[in-house]
Amino acid sequence: MGHREELLAAAQRLLAEKGFAHITARDLVAESGTNLASIGYHFGSKDALLNAAIIDSFDHWDNHIEAAMQARSGDTPLDRLEAFLAGLQSGQDGNRPMMVASLQAIAQFEYAPQLRDDLARTYAETRRELAALVYERDPSAIDDETARTVGSMALCLINGMVLQWLIDPAAAPSAADLAAALRALAQPGATGGGRSRVDAR
Repeated sequence: MGHREELLAAAQRLLAEKGFAHITARDLVAESGTNLASIGYHFGSKDALLNAAIIDSFDHWDNHIEAAMQARSGDTPLDRLEAFLAGLQSGQDGNRPMMVASLQAIAQFEYAPQLRDDLARTYAETRRELAALVYERDPSAIDDETARTVGSMALCLINGMVLQWLIDPAAAPSAADLAAALRALAQPGATGGGRSRVDAR
């Protein structure tokens, strides 16, 4: 493992233990067994290293998602989206510290243009990959409009589900809850129970 990989691994361990705001460059050097010059050489700054570690940590969900997709994936795009969300849920307990650190890092983007740019690139790739997943197609076959609409909707569900789970796990929606809501909304004449506002006038 080279210095770059050692620094990323150390940053992820420290993010899980201490959170984004409490890590110093010296912490990273001590944890990784590298040196201050390595941080500058490979990442440019401590914050850039932490940002890279946050983005790299998203890959840690892959095993949970793959297992859920194999176990529960159905015939429709919504079935596959539900299975994907179920995979995220199954990995939430083990990834909670990194999820909290991710939120801390993302909150810094207003003051860190490089983080904003990195996240924007990651989100653009993620939208296309999510649309490809629910349609069972290669990402290269997904057009820009589908990535922007379907991919963005899936990303909104993911971000909202994770945030609600972090704040109040007992009340947060499950993957099945979200899929059921989307199916209900897609039904002709869906009103959510009772009379609609138009009917009530």
